[in-house]
Amino acid sequence: MCNEEHPLPTMCIMKKMKIYVFGLKSLISLISSDMCVFVCPCRFDYQELLHNSTFCLVPRGRRLGSFRFLEALQAACIPVLLSNGWELPFSEVIDWSKAAIIGDERLLLQIPSITRSVDADRILALRQQTQFLWDSYFSSVAKIVLTTLEIIQDRVHTHISRSRLMWNSLPGGLYTLPHFSSDPTHFPFYYGVLGKTPQQEFTAVIQAVTPLQSPLQPILKLIIAMAKSKFCAQIIVLWNCDKPSPPRSKWPSTTVPLTVIEGERKTMSGRFFPHDVIRTDAVLSLDEDSVLSTNEVDFAFIVWHSFPERIVGYPARSHYWDGGKARWGYTSKWTNEYSMVLTGAAFYHRYYNYLYTHYLPTRLLSMVDQLANCEDILMNFLVSAVTKLPPIKVTQKKQYKETMMQQGSKSSRWADPDHFAQRQSCMNSFTSWFGFMPLLHSQLRLDPVLFKDQVSILRKKYRDIERL
Repeated sequence: MCNEEHPLPTMCIMKKMKIYVFGLKSLISLISSDMCVFVCPCRFDYQELLHNSTFCLVPRGRRLGSFRFLEALQAACIPVLLSNGWELPFSEVIDWSKAAIIGDERLLLQIPSITRSVDADRILALRQQTQFLWDSYFSSVAKIVLTTLEIIQDRVHTHISRSRLMWNSLPGGLYTLPHFSSDPTHFPFYYGVLGKTPQQEFTAVIQAVTPLQSPLQPILKLIIAMAKSKFCAQIIVLWNCDKPSPPRSKWPSTTVPLTVIEGERKTMSGRFFPHDVIRTDAVLSLDEDSVLSTNEVDFAFIVWHSFPERIVGYPARSHYWDGGKARWGYTSKWTNEYSMVLTGAAFYHRYYNYLYTHYLPTRLLSMVDQLANCEDILMNFLVSAVTKLPPIKVTQKKQYKETMMQQGSKSSRWADPDHFAQRQSCMNSFTSWFGFMPLLHSQLRLDPVLFKDQVSILRKKYRDIERL
């Protein structure tokens, strides 16, 4: 027997959809018994019922709101609200019609026909939105507080406030910093929704940490290769070497503007600083000893143009769970699976420079700077956490790996025996701050002979890549 003092729940099955009714027994008397199967709460798991239900009826609570509403959101159960005049949380910015059914508590008997009329496509969209809203704004006290503060900020600074599109679409208002821009077209996440495309050019940003001593150094060849790209708008050299930057005469003559920016602090995080001189949507991040041909750059940019919210590039790495040590591991083994594309040769949207600098906590940036390592891993963590998507690797770039492994000079961080151990440690520190492992594995690799155009045309168009 069930305890009569316990509010009796009801589960209704209609057209293969399940409705879970929360609340008082007075509600049950309003629902015809031929529609519903009454179940005893002591015989069924409460959370299991929630997760197995399509709709969850949420009547008014004893106070302004009801905890049942957030329980339904968490379980991806579409809330059917029966509380006239209830002001939903964060309704100033959240469009709840995309995640919930707003019912009328005076017309309870109409609820079955209302839920029957919701087609399968809308049910999927509503459930996806419940998960987005829960994860973005309600999954922790910290997110609830931060969302409240950000809404207040939008009220105060109305000239740069976020639009409802930003609040109600991935990645959400907390990841779209209004001081970067209040125009959704300036963010990589909304191109598809708004029917926009990123600019047809990029800025190459090269991190330089060794002095310029020889005309045969890789960085000089790299600059020449970048300048030949038809998509390259400018080249920026971030001079993070201890010695002063060489005069302009020491740099190659190029048909595109070449700017040398001397780092003030000369830190690893400085390579992702959002310099005002970067005007293009796309940034090509490069290590000074990267080896890329013009064809490889052009192809990678074309791929990025179709996936502007992701990191797109050549050198790939992966993570794994080490059960023996109960921690995350980092591997550079070449397999069909990867979860990171290193920023030593990769495209990404310039907004991620701003997000990296102004969103991530100082302690993570300080860790990267002290180790002079892991900044590329941290950028991958950030982008995957924001987009919930893995990066994209383009064509098997073996020359990159072979070249880097031959770097035997002491100035190369790849020759540091502690380099790998530091990266293992970084991954676990980053995971601790994010609260979860954001990296996602992928087996997708886009090659010239398989991407968009006919095979015969592309084999002639990217001949240099075939020889690698």
